[in-house]
Amino acid sequence: MTGASLADEGLVVPVAPSEPGTLETSLRAARNAGRKLLVPYVTGGLGDDWVDIVRAVADAGADAVEIGIPFSDPVMDGPVIQEASETALRQGATPLTILDRLRTLDAGVPVAVMTYYNLAFHMGLERFASSLAGAGVSAAILPDLPLEEVGPWATAADAAGVETVMLAAPTAPDERLPRVVARARGFVYAVGLLGVTGERDSLAASSLVIARRLKAVTDKPVLVGVGVSTPEQAVQVSTEADGVVIGSALMRRILAGAGPLGAGAFVAEVRAALDAR
Repeated sequence: MTGASLADEGLVVPVAPSEPGTLETSLRAARNAGRKLLVPYVTGGLGDDWVDIVRAVADAGADAVEIGIPFSDPVMDGPVIQEASETALRQGATPLTILDRLRTLDAGVPVAVMTYYNLAFHMGLERFASSLAGAGVSAAILPDLPLEEVGPWATAADAAGVETVMLAAPTAPDERLPRVVARARGFVYAVGLLGVTGERDSLAASSLVIARRLKAVTDKPVLVGVGVSTPEQAVQVSTEADGVVIGSALMRRILAGAGPLGAGAFVAEVRAALDAR
């Protein structure tokens, strides 16, 4: 759906350019080769070895890595990622220090950042987008920025060559999903359940439903995050989705001192399960 066709509803939202960027191109190629996609989340600035952890999870089979830029009021994040963010902030992490480290990182896979809109707004949208691009970041996830308000950021991001990953909630009505996927770049982030991030004992049925609904309206990669905690759950949700984002389960291990070796081992376990499905 185009911006012009949204004008009747008062929603002029720029749609994604026709040519996919680095992240979407990479994910599409992996998917088209028959691979289920795996994107681990790592909190930027957490400990001296966080960049080594990014490299380790990439080497263990991640198709991209999501880097969290810590924020003091992380409305979407559950206790584990909140703890990781608070610890990173106490250790002096800032958006600029994280991007400086990313600038020298060659993970071998695309990198996306996840943070909250206030950070982008405070820095200035054009400056934030260009800073991401300058640090080699392919995409940005701003979970508190709704479709109806994404226009100014999307314009700045598109101009800088940064892909804007859009989130689709399990409660979204059918008529909203085509608008979300039209604006999405990189991949479509299917939110598996209502609530904050965190590990769950079992996969929510809503994870499968939202993945199925999105796959019916887009050919862009659809990854499910929030509530995917184990290799078995990753395999289960990937029967409908193109892959998964795993954050809390990995960050719990990192907070417990797993380090690059332990983080890589966990991602390798998920990768092996997806490959053996």
